Amino acid sequence: MRNVRCPICGTAVLWGSQSKFRPFCSERCRQIDLGAWASDGYCVPGAGSDDCLADDFNEMSPESATPRE
Repeated sequence: MRNVRCPICGTAVLWGSQSKFRPFCSERCRQIDLGAWASDGYCVPGAGSDDCLADDFNEMSPESATPRE
């Protein structure tokens, strides 16, 4: 088995089924990471945000909408 580092605290974690929270070392580190995502602590680089998509959707008239197949 190989060791990986916990992305939150850096503790070595054995990568296997016995490591319940992998890649995190503990439930605490897993929750810290989840909280960072939930509070926009992390972001995925890209061209735009969901806010732009929502604005575009709200500006569409029902006549211009096309059904998805």
